[in-house]
Formats: sequence, structure tokens, C-alpha cells
Amino acid sequence: MQRSLYIAAAILLLDQLSKWAVLVQGTQPRHILEVTGFFNLVLTYNTGVSFGLFQGNAAWQPYVLIVLNLAVAAGLLVWLLRETRKGGSAGLLPYAVGLVVGGALGNAIDRLHLPGVVDFLDFHLAGWHWPAFNIADSAIVCGVILIVADGLFQPGRKGNKEAGIGR
Repeated sequence: MQRSLYIAAAILLLDQLSKWAVLVQGTQPRHILEVTGFFNLVLTYNTGVSFGLFQGNAAWQPYVLIVLNLAVAAGLLVWLLRETRKGGSAGLLPYAVGLVVGGALGNAIDRLHLPGVVDFLDFHLAGWHWPAFNIADSAIVCGVILIVADGLFQPGRKGNKEAGIGR
């Protein structure tokens, strides 16, 4: 559990510092700063969830999303605590939970005091742009991938034994 909390704290700190660095520059929303031929910095405020889904300006929406962020973080920490009590380090799970919890808290903090979650990393290729994202989003995606990998490939898991995985 301690490892997860350290990872979550590191992700939260990196996320908030990177967002602060973008905001302190006085960058205006949608202003594009070209860094390379495939990467820009662009300030956007995401009022929805991942990839700009469920965007809206309803007064209640940020609070619902904050509660959802906090519920996911708490649920993952409880799950991790139960897994580690069953025996051992729980494989990749402490790292995965730390990444997701840190990312979820970073985005929840933005929703508390900003018009939306600060997204600023913009990758593009041949006119195609990936939706802008931030460090918290990256941590969440990496954490979810690790959770799936842990569930599929970690030796000793009940579902893995039945499926013949992880022998």
C-alpha cells in the first residue's frame, strides 16, 4: 500500500507542477506552441472526461466528476489493501493503483478551482491530432494497462489458473 501512495503522490506532484508551468506562462486557451513536427503545447480545459467525452457546462457536472474521481481512487485503494492482505505484493497492482489514483486526484484538483481539467500535450501526425492530454491522463492510461496485464498474466490469480495463464 505504501508503494502505491508514494507513486500516487509523485504523479500528483508531477501533474500539478506541469499544469502550473503551463498556466504560469500566461498561455491563452487554444494558443498553439509548436515544439516539434509532431508535438505541440496547447492549453485546453476539458470539462468532460477522457478524450473530451461528455463535455458540458452544467453547474453540477464538475462536482459529479470530482466525486467519481474520488470514488475510483478510494475503490482502487480498498481493492489493493484487500489484495495485499491476501498475501504478498500483489504483482503489478501497487504500481497500477498508484498511477490511477495519482492521476484521478490530479484531475479532481483541477475541477475544484479551474474551468476544467488542464490538458496541454498535443501529438499529431499527417494532420491527425490525438486529443490533448496531461500527465494525469497518461498515468491513468498506464495504470489501467498495468491492471489489465496484472489480471491476465500474474501467476497465482484464481482466474488465471482456471484459464491456464501464468504457469
